[in-house]
Amino acid sequence: MGVLTRVLRSLGGEEALDRLAGLPGSDLTSVLLALMRRRASALSGPDVLRQYRSDRFVAPSAVPFEVVRAAEDRLLAALPPSFSVLGLAPVAPLGTCSAVAEQDQNNVVSTIRGTEVAADPTNALALEAAVRRQAGADDVRLAAVQRVVRAQLFSGEGRFAHFTLFAAVSAGRDRGSLAFERQHFAEHVAFLREACGDIEVRVTVLDPRFEVVRGDLPADPSRRTGYYQGLCFKVYRDGVEIGDGGFVDWTRRLTGNRKERLLISGIGVDRLATLDQLSA
Repeated sequence: MGVLTRVLRSLGGEEALDRLAGLPGSDLTSVLLALMRRRASALSGPDVLRQYRSDRFVAPSAVPFEVVRAAEDRLLAALPPSFSVLGLAPVAPLGTCSAVAEQDQNNVVSTIRGTEVAADPTNALALEAAVRRQAGADDVRLAAVQRVVRAQLFSGEGRFAHFTLFAAVSAGRDRGSLAFERQHFAEHVAFLREACGDIEVRVTVLDPRFEVVRGDLPADPSRRTGYYQGLCFKVYRDGVEIGDGGFVDWTRRLTGNRKERLLISGIGVDRLATLDQLSA
Protein backbone atom coordinates (compact mmCIF):
# COMPACT_ATOMS: atom_id res chain seq x y z
CA MET A 1 0.00 0.00 0.00
CA GLY A 2 1.39 3.42 -0.96
CA VAL A 3 1.80 6.19 1.61
CA LEU A 4 -0.89 8.36 0.02
CA THR A 5 -3.36 5.47 -0.14
CA ARG A 6 -2.75 4.64 3.52
CA VAL A 7 -3.17 8.26 4.65
CA LEU A 8 -6.32 8.83 2.60
CA ARG A 9 -7.84 5.65 3.98
CA SER A 10 -7.30 6.96 7.49
CA LEU A 11 -9.02 10.25 6.51
CA GLY A 12 -12.04 8.62 4.95
CA GLY A 13 -10.88 7.80 1.44
CA GLU A 14 -10.17 9.53 -1.85
CA GLU A 15 -13.15 11.84 -1.31
CA ALA A 16 -11.19 13.76 1.35
CA LEU A 17 -8.53 14.69 -1.21
CA ASP A 18 -11.18 15.58 -3.80
CA ARG A 19 -12.94 17.91 -1.35
CA LEU A 20 -9.69 19.68 -0.49
CA ALA A 21 -8.70 20.02 -4.15
CA GLY A 22 -12.12 21.44 -4.95
CA LEU A 23 -11.90 24.26 -2.40
CA PRO A 24 -11.46 27.82 -3.72
CA GLY A 25 -7.83 28.92 -3.53
CA SER A 26 -8.31 31.29 -0.59
CA ASP A 27 -10.25 28.69 1.41
CA LEU A 28 -7.62 26.01 0.83
CA THR A 29 -4.88 28.45 1.85
CA SER A 30 -6.71 29.22 5.09
CA VAL A 31 -6.99 25.51 5.92
CA LEU A 32 -3.33 24.82 5.14
CA LEU A 33 -2.12 27.86 7.08
CA ALA A 34 -4.07 26.71 10.13
CA LEU A 35 -2.63 23.22 9.72
CA MET A 36 0.97 24.48 9.47
CA ARG A 37 0.51 26.80 12.42
CA ARG A 38 -0.77 23.91 14.54
CA ARG A 39 2.12 21.67 13.48
CA ALA A 40 4.72 24.41 14.07
CA SER A 41 3.30 25.18 17.53
CA ALA A 42 4.06 21.60 18.57
CA LEU A 43 7.76 21.94 17.73
CA SER A 44 10.54 22.88 20.12
CA GLY A 45 13.96 24.38 19.46
CA PRO A 46 15.66 20.94 19.56
CA ASP A 47 13.07 19.65 17.05
CA VAL A 48 14.00 22.40 14.60
CA LEU A 49 17.72 21.80 15.09
CA ARG A 50 17.18 18.07 14.53
CA GLN A 51 15.54 18.75 11.17
CA TYR A 52 18.27 21.22 10.23
CA ARG A 53 20.86 18.51 10.75
CA SER A 54 19.07 15.91 8.64
CA ASP A 55 17.01 17.73 5.96
CA ARG A 56 18.82 17.98 2.62
CA PHE A 57 16.71 20.99 1.60
CA VAL A 58 17.98 23.27 4.38
CA ALA A 59 21.70 22.43 4.61
CA PRO A 60 24.14 25.12 3.45
CA SER A 61 25.73 24.79 0.05
CA ALA A 62 28.63 22.34 -0.20
CA VAL A 63 30.43 24.71 -2.59
CA PRO A 64 32.16 27.65 -0.86
CA PHE A 65 30.28 30.92 -1.25
CA GLU A 66 33.22 32.88 -2.62
CA VAL A 67 33.80 30.26 -5.33
CA VAL A 68 30.15 30.35 -6.45
CA ARG A 69 30.11 34.15 -6.31
CA ALA A 70 33.19 34.39 -8.53
CA ALA A 71 31.51 32.16 -11.14
CA GLU A 72 28.31 34.24 -10.96
CA ASP A 73 30.29 37.45 -11.47
CA ARG A 74 32.11 36.02 -14.49
CA LEU A 75 28.86 34.93 -16.14
CA LEU A 76 27.20 38.29 -15.57
CA ALA A 77 30.26 40.22 -16.75
CA ALA A 78 30.29 38.31 -20.05
CA LEU A 79 26.58 38.88 -20.70
CA PRO A 80 25.95 41.12 -23.74
CA PRO A 81 24.48 44.54 -22.86
CA SER A 82 21.36 43.70 -24.88
CA PHE A 83 20.28 41.41 -22.00
CA SER A 84 18.40 42.77 -18.99
CA VAL A 85 19.33 41.06 -15.71
CA LEU A 86 16.39 40.49 -13.34
CA GLY A 87 16.29 39.78 -9.62
CA LEU A 88 13.73 37.01 -9.64
CA ALA A 89 11.42 36.23 -6.73
CA PRO A 90 12.22 33.07 -4.74
CA VAL A 91 8.77 31.71 -5.58
CA ALA A 92 6.77 31.44 -8.80
CA PRO A 93 3.06 30.92 -9.55
CA LEU A 94 1.85 27.40 -8.86
CA GLY A 95 2.14 25.40 -12.06
CA THR A 96 5.07 27.37 -13.50
CA CYS A 97 7.01 24.14 -13.99
CA SER A 98 4.13 21.76 -14.70
CA ALA A 99 1.94 24.01 -16.87
CA VAL A 100 4.68 26.01 -18.61
CA ALA A 101 7.53 23.49 -18.85
CA GLU A 102 5.37 20.35 -18.52
CA GLN A 103 7.41 18.93 -15.64
CA ASP A 104 6.00 16.77 -12.84
CA GLN A 105 4.68 18.93 -10.00
CA ASN A 106 6.29 16.49 -7.56
CA ASN A 107 9.69 17.68 -8.83
CA VAL A 108 9.19 21.11 -7.26
CA VAL A 109 8.48 22.29 -3.71
CA SER A 110 4.91 23.60 -3.68
CA THR A 111 3.88 26.13 -1.03
CA ILE A 112 0.57 26.51 0.77
CA ARG A 113 -0.04 29.99 -0.69
CA GLY A 114 -0.61 29.01 -4.30
CA THR A 115 3.02 29.31 -5.33
CA GLU A 116 6.01 27.03 -5.75
CA VAL A 117 9.63 27.48 -4.73
CA ALA A 118 11.78 28.47 -7.69
CA ALA A 119 13.09 25.37 -9.47
CA ASP A 120 14.32 26.85 -12.76
CA PRO A 121 14.81 30.54 -13.57
CA THR A 122 14.12 29.97 -17.28
CA ASN A 123 10.46 29.30 -16.41
CA ALA A 124 10.10 32.61 -14.55
CA LEU A 125 12.02 34.49 -17.26
CA ALA A 126 9.62 33.02 -19.83
CA LEU A 127 6.68 34.46 -17.89
CA GLU A 128 8.30 37.91 -17.81
CA ALA A 129 9.24 37.66 -21.48
CA ALA A 130 5.62 36.84 -22.36
CA VAL A 131 4.41 39.88 -20.40
CA ARG A 132 6.88 42.16 -22.18
CA ARG A 133 6.10 40.72 -25.61
CA GLN A 134 2.38 41.24 -25.06
CA ALA A 135 3.13 44.83 -24.02
CA GLY A 136 4.67 45.43 -27.45
CA ALA A 137 8.39 44.95 -26.83
CA ASP A 138 10.52 43.75 -29.73
CA ASP A 139 13.01 40.92 -29.18
CA VAL A 140 13.27 40.43 -25.42
CA ARG A 141 16.53 39.25 -23.86
CA LEU A 142 16.49 38.45 -20.13
CA ALA A 143 18.89 36.80 -17.71
CA ALA A 144 19.01 35.92 -14.03
CA VAL A 145 21.05 34.16 -11.39
CA GLN A 146 18.89 32.29 -8.88
CA ARG A 147 19.25 29.77 -6.08
CA VAL A 148 16.73 27.01 -6.84
CA VAL A 149 15.34 23.91 -5.14
CA ARG A 150 14.57 20.58 -6.80
CA ALA A 151 12.52 17.94 -5.01
CA GLN A 152 13.86 14.94 -6.93
CA LEU A 153 16.28 12.64 -5.15
CA PHE A 154 19.67 13.10 -6.78
CA SER A 155 22.75 10.99 -6.22
CA GLY A 156 26.36 11.39 -7.25
CA GLU A 157 29.01 14.04 -6.90
CA GLY A 158 27.98 17.59 -7.77
CA ARG A 159 24.25 16.97 -7.33
CA PHE A 160 22.46 18.99 -4.66
CA ALA A 161 18.92 19.62 -3.45
CA HIS A 162 19.48 23.35 -3.91
CA PHE A 163 21.94 25.06 -6.20
CA THR A 164 22.49 28.20 -8.23
CA LEU A 165 21.48 28.47 -11.89
CA PHE A 166 22.34 31.14 -14.40
CA ALA A 167 19.67 31.45 -17.08
CA ALA A 168 19.17 33.46 -20.24
CA VAL A 169 16.16 33.64 -22.54
CA SER A 170 15.55 35.32 -25.89
CA ALA A 171 11.95 35.87 -26.98
CA GLY A 172 10.55 37.35 -30.16
CA ARG A 173 8.42 36.85 -33.24
CA ASP A 174 9.03 34.39 -36.03
CA ARG A 175 10.70 36.26 -38.89
CA GLY A 176 10.69 33.39 -41.39
CA SER A 177 13.55 31.25 -42.72
CA LEU A 178 14.59 30.55 -39.09
CA ALA A 179 16.11 34.03 -38.94
CA PHE A 180 15.18 34.52 -35.27
CA GLU A 181 16.48 31.09 -34.36
CA ARG A 182 19.82 31.52 -36.15
CA GLN A 183 20.50 34.95 -34.68
CA HIS A 184 19.68 34.16 -31.08
CA PHE A 185 21.24 30.70 -31.01
CA ALA A 186 24.51 32.22 -32.26
CA GLU A 187 24.26 34.90 -29.55
CA HIS A 188 23.75 32.35 -26.77
CA VAL A 189 26.62 30.13 -27.94
CA ALA A 190 28.97 33.11 -28.27
CA PHE A 191 28.10 34.24 -24.75
CA LEU A 192 28.57 30.76 -23.27
CA ARG A 193 32.01 30.49 -24.83
CA GLU A 194 32.99 33.91 -23.53
CA ALA A 195 31.67 33.23 -20.03
CA CYS A 196 32.61 29.60 -19.43
CA GLY A 197 35.96 29.24 -21.16
CA ASP A 198 36.98 26.16 -23.13
CA ILE A 199 33.61 24.46 -23.59
CA GLU A 200 32.07 22.03 -26.03
CA VAL A 201 28.52 22.61 -27.25
CA ARG A 202 26.84 19.44 -28.52
CA VAL A 203 23.66 19.96 -30.51
CA THR A 204 20.67 17.70 -31.02
CA VAL A 205 18.64 18.59 -34.11
CA LEU A 206 15.01 17.61 -33.56
CA ASP A 207 13.76 19.03 -36.85
CA PRO A 208 15.89 18.66 -40.01
CA ARG A 209 15.24 22.30 -40.93
CA PHE A 210 17.32 23.33 -37.90
CA GLU A 211 20.55 21.95 -39.39
CA VAL A 212 21.21 25.49 -40.66
CA VAL A 213 20.85 26.76 -37.08
CA ARG A 214 23.35 24.19 -35.74
CA GLY A 215 26.05 25.31 -38.14
CA ASP A 216 29.37 23.55 -37.60
CA LEU A 217 28.76 22.59 -33.96
CA PRO A 218 29.09 18.84 -33.20
CA ALA A 219 25.87 16.83 -33.39
CA ASP A 220 24.54 14.74 -30.52
CA PRO A 221 21.95 12.42 -32.14
CA SER A 222 21.84 10.08 -29.14
CA ARG A 223 20.26 12.58 -26.77
CA ARG A 224 16.67 12.00 -25.71
CA THR A 225 14.78 15.19 -25.00
CA GLY A 226 11.48 16.16 -23.47
CA TYR A 227 10.17 19.67 -23.98
CA TYR A 228 12.63 21.12 -26.52
CA GLN A 229 11.53 21.71 -30.10
CA GLY A 230 13.58 22.14 -33.23
CA LEU A 231 17.00 22.09 -31.61
CA CYS A 232 18.55 21.68 -28.20
CA PHE A 233 22.08 21.52 -26.86
CA LYS A 234 24.25 20.60 -23.92
CA VAL A 235 27.33 22.43 -22.67
CA TYR A 236 30.41 20.54 -21.44
CA ARG A 237 33.66 21.67 -19.87
CA ASP A 238 36.45 19.25 -19.06
CA GLY A 239 34.05 16.44 -19.95
CA VAL A 240 31.50 17.57 -17.33
CA GLU A 241 28.02 18.74 -18.30
CA ILE A 242 27.53 22.26 -16.95
CA GLY A 243 24.48 23.47 -18.86
CA ASP A 244 21.93 23.04 -21.59
CA GLY A 245 19.27 24.84 -23.55
CA GLY A 246 17.17 24.93 -26.69
CA PHE A 247 14.01 26.22 -28.29
CA VAL A 248 10.71 25.81 -26.43
CA ASP A 249 7.08 26.78 -27.08
CA TRP A 250 6.47 28.37 -23.67
CA THR A 251 5.77 31.96 -24.79
CA ARG A 252 3.70 30.60 -27.65
CA ARG A 253 1.43 28.80 -25.22
CA LEU A 254 1.47 31.59 -22.61
CA THR A 255 0.37 34.24 -25.10
CA GLY A 256 -1.72 32.08 -27.41
CA ASN A 257 0.32 33.39 -30.36
CA ARG A 258 1.74 30.75 -32.69
CA LYS A 259 4.33 33.19 -34.03
CA GLU A 260 6.13 33.57 -30.71
CA ARG A 261 9.61 32.05 -30.41
CA LEU A 262 11.71 31.40 -27.31
CA LEU A 263 15.27 30.21 -26.78
CA ILE A 264 16.45 29.29 -23.28
CA SER A 265 19.85 28.38 -21.88
CA GLY A 266 21.11 27.62 -18.41
CA ILE A 267 24.39 27.00 -16.61
CA GLY A 268 24.80 25.16 -13.31
CA VAL A 269 26.85 27.72 -11.41
CA ASP A 270 27.85 25.30 -8.65
CA ARG A 271 29.26 22.88 -11.21
CA LEU A 272 31.08 25.62 -13.09
CA ALA A 273 32.47 26.97 -9.83
CA THR A 274 33.65 23.51 -8.77
CA LEU A 275 35.53 23.09 -12.05
CA ASP A 276 37.08 26.53 -11.59
CA GLN A 277 38.17 25.51 -8.09
CA LEU A 278 39.74 22.30 -9.35
CA SER A 279 41.66 24.07 -12.12
CA ALA A 280 42.87 26.92 -9.91
